[in-house]
Amino acid sequence: MAKKKTLFECQACGFQSPRWMGKCPNCGEWESLIELNAEQIKFLKETRSSGTAATGAKARPITEIDEENFLRFPSGSRELDLVLGGGIVPGSLTLIGGSPGIGKSTLLLKIAGNLAREGKSVLYVSGEESAGQIKLRANRLDANHEKLYLLSEINLESVLSEIDKRDYDFLVIDSIQTLYSDETPSAPGSVTQVRTITFELMRLAKSRELPVFIIGHITKEGSIAGPRVLEHMVDTVLYFEGDSNSELRLLRGFKNRFGSTNEVGIFEMRRDGLQDAASFAGRFFDKEKLQAGSALTVIMEGSRPIIIEIQALVAEAYGHPKRSSTGYDNNRLQMLLALLEKKLDLPLGTYDVFINVSGGIRINEPAADLAVIAAILSSYRDRELSAETLFLGEVSLTGEVREVPALAQRLREIETQGFKKLVLPAKPLEATKIKCYLASDVAKIVEWIFV
Repeated sequence: MAKKKTLFECQACGFQSPRWMGKCPNCGEWESLIELNAEQIKFLKETRSSGTAATGAKARPITEIDEENFLRFPSGSRELDLVLGGGIVPGSLTLIGGSPGIGKSTLLLKIAGNLAREGKSVLYVSGEESAGQIKLRANRLDANHEKLYLLSEINLESVLSEIDKRDYDFLVIDSIQTLYSDETPSAPGSVTQVRTITFELMRLAKSRELPVFIIGHITKEGSIAGPRVLEHMVDTVLYFEGDSNSELRLLRGFKNRFGSTNEVGIFEMRRDGLQDAASFAGRFFDKEKLQAGSALTVIMEGSRPIIIEIQALVAEAYGHPKRSSTGYDNNRLQMLLALLEKKLDLPLGTYDVFINVSGGIRINEPAADLAVIAAILSSYRDRELSAETLFLGEVSLTGEVREVPALAQRLREIETQGFKKLVLPAKPLEATKIKCYLASDVAKIVEWIFV
């Protein structure tokens, strides 16, 4: 009798193994390997064989290849168009992720209403809400237009059948984890289902030049739930950030085949839904309420500068000292604390240190290092910093303060917001009305910290 073949597949990353393991060696998830039945194994073999079939394509010199120009169309949202690289590309497959309640469905329903208002046929597919629930949200968002069609369905074949009935210009899937295909013998949200459905949506988008936007749930770690192959198959991956208790939301691009991933969109949750932030200047700091432990700096979010407030709390530790940061890299905080102990002889090893970036924004560049140190020293000495002074510079392991890029844009924003003083490592080449204080070494910051 032939020995029965077994195959186990990780439901988090898609790793396959002939035997069961408690921990996936690929992604590190526990209890995620599930045994596939005979039908599922047969389906995998068929898809692999069809995927490796010869296409007859021939290699050509790159000098003979014509450039492909993407004709984008606006989404009706200035911030979303900025993150996408200038607008929506026909035939693109975009994935939007974010924590529950952050505004993913609200944003896409608003975009769908904007496009329908411009005369484009839009299909909004929801597997989580009924058409009546979506209608209630559409009333609030002013997204009621004849060209916007709603479909409450979780079967992929039914969705594809509806698309064949009408020539749609835009498709929204809310969400990818709720869809299932009859051709795949697996539960909705599983690796096999997500892989199959994403491939079908990609084929649909490319063959019909139909832009498709997919909403994806995220895990506790903040990554898209399901296999990583989902992010590899789509053209664009966007993530919503921000505190659900705050009115501001940030939309970042982590992958974009049609543009840059440096830009960030800033939205504001209002009564009428998620709207482009009319003015984000001054949203992340308050000059009138600065206290000891607060320092200001200016960071670059894509092509635009934003002035933010960094708050520090240094308190005597009872037991093992704690180091915690919100919106700032905790490992970098540990490095800066060790540097302060060595260079300035501060006994921070017996103190708890907490760092918070106000406004729910997350810092992804080292230009805020000097401001973090200034906030720590201000809290440690319990002395308030000047509300007219900003701190800008990257701090190295040797204690050297280094220059940061895009200084001209940062200076213009500082002048616009009415600040008068700036502590930085080197004098700017551009003419400025701001009074600059030079601090090339971390030890010199003490001389200028209370200017």
